[in-house]
Amino acid sequence: MNKMFISAGVALALGAGYSLTAFSQAKPEVMVKQRQAAMALQGKYFGPMAAMAQDKAPFKADVVAYNASLLDALSRMPWDGFDASTKDVKSGTLPAVFTDTAKFKAAADQLQSAVEKLVAASKGSDMAATKAAIGGVGKTCGGCHDNFRQKP
Repeated sequence: MNKMFISAGVALALGAGYSLTAFSQAKPEVMVKQRQAAMALQGKYFGPMAAMAQDKAPFKADVVAYNASLLDALSRMPWDGFDASTKDVKSGTLPAVFTDTAKFKAAADQLQSAVEKLVAASKGSDMAATKAAIGGVGKTCGGCHDNFRQKP
């Protein structure tokens, strides 16, 4: 009798744990909104740096350092939101994200690497190196958008 109670208790505990895991997963629509929010924030903090690198705005090292540090965190956020369950949710994502996952992962890794270089450059005093690092991030973003994002 005790063995039956223990077995039943273990089965209930495992079943409850499995059910909680299933319920805790985000809905595809929510995942799309979250990844879009992370990408929008990336644009918010990258835009002023791009303007500085193109001499369209005065170069402010403190702003670059601050924005680069935020971009470092933001560049790690959206990728789990590109789950296969989101492929049918309306967004600007091209099907290649879900069919060429290795290339997409490589693009995400390239962005993170470019941002890390920007963070390092922003801590120095070489404005030309910092501007070059900003350009590297911009090229990486553009390359990913060319391959994985619908044209607006």
